[in-house]
Amino acid sequence: MPLPFDLCARLQNAFRARHQRLAVEHTTQNLGILSILLRHGFISNITRGSVAAPSAEHFAAAPEAQRRIWVDLKYRDDLPVLNQMSLISKPSKKVHMELGELRLICSGRRTKTVAPLGMGEIAVVRTKNRENEWVEAREAMQLKLGGEVVCRVS
Repeated sequence: MPLPFDLCARLQNAFRARHQRLAVEHTTQNLGILSILLRHGFISNITRGSVAAPSAEHFAAAPEAQRRIWVDLKYRDDLPVLNQMSLISKPSKKVHMELGELRLICSGRRTKTVAPLGMGEIAVVRTKNRENEWVEAREAMQLKLGGEVVCRVS
């Protein structure tokens, strides 16, 4: 299973190189993080496909190793909408937060080693709830779920 830093690096590099579209591995982790970015307006579209092309027919016919998620990147006034995507929880040091700690970073206060979220910034949280495994920090607060804070996006 690829780690979240791979997706963070690929997205940032694609935005800096001014690509219109990016293909990443098809995993539930990548799909969960990308769906959060889509809901919050950092990317414009997500399509399942294969290495060859972004289409449902290619996705269904492709073997597991060649399945990809195609991401349409979003720009406003020729500048990338996603400025920075950085890891909070690293493989060597996982950062888990309870509901109260998530409330602190969402309301502008520091907790543990995590700086507060700024305006227009989101944090991606992985919970143990199978129904809501990948959520944004504010959604996790509404659902009263804690979990691993994976990355922050601005």
